[in-house]
Amino acid sequence: MVDLDVQIPSAFDPFSETKDSAPGAKGYVHLRVQQRNGKKCVTTVQGLREDFSYQKILKDLKKEFCCNGNVVQDKVMGKVLQLQGDQRMNVLNFLVKGKIVDKEQIKIHGF
Repeated sequence: MVDLDVQIPSAFDPFSETKDSAPGAKGYVHLRVQQRNGKKCVTTVQGLREDFSYQKILKDLKKEFCCNGNVVQDKVMGKVLQLQGDQRMNVLNFLVKGKIVDKEQIKIHGF
């Protein structure tokens, strides 16, 4: 038998980028809105760096936007901020204005 040094091309996987989507992967902060019952919804902020004080950020967000909120520890996503209502644009402006995160590092999801 002859040993040929041929590389077989692997199949293209369009989701290969998302397979290693650990919390804060690639430095993105994800702002999502989740529909609750009726007209109510919840805004979640995921992907902030671990060295930030989540409680202080939450306290400032709650005071600034007159809403309630909570810090949730998730097994997969790590720490996640939850705020009442659709606060995606408000949180985006708050994070950029406070120089916590660059605007290019924020991804907004939802309807």
